[in-house]
Amino acid sequence: MTKPPGRVQKGPFVDSCEPGKHAWCACTRSATYPYCDGTHRGSDVTPIKIVLEKACTVVWCACACSNNKPFCDGTHSRI
Repeated sequence: MTKPPGRVQKGPFVDSCEPGKHAWCACTRSATYPYCDGTHRGSDVTPIKIVLEKACTVVWCACACSNNKPFCDGTHSRI
């Protein structure tokens, strides 16, 4: 049985990201969180993949409660 995804921290992760493909860790067990490192393999959890067209600052969800995953929507302020 795999551990269900949980909260890594209450507030978001903010990072400057380069253009290209990025995979947000949905299992919350990645050593490189918020980025997927493949730790989910063998479970029913899969990362959320996005493509950025240009370099930008991304506010990644870390509370696992956002309604706009993989991005933070401020839900952490109400939990």
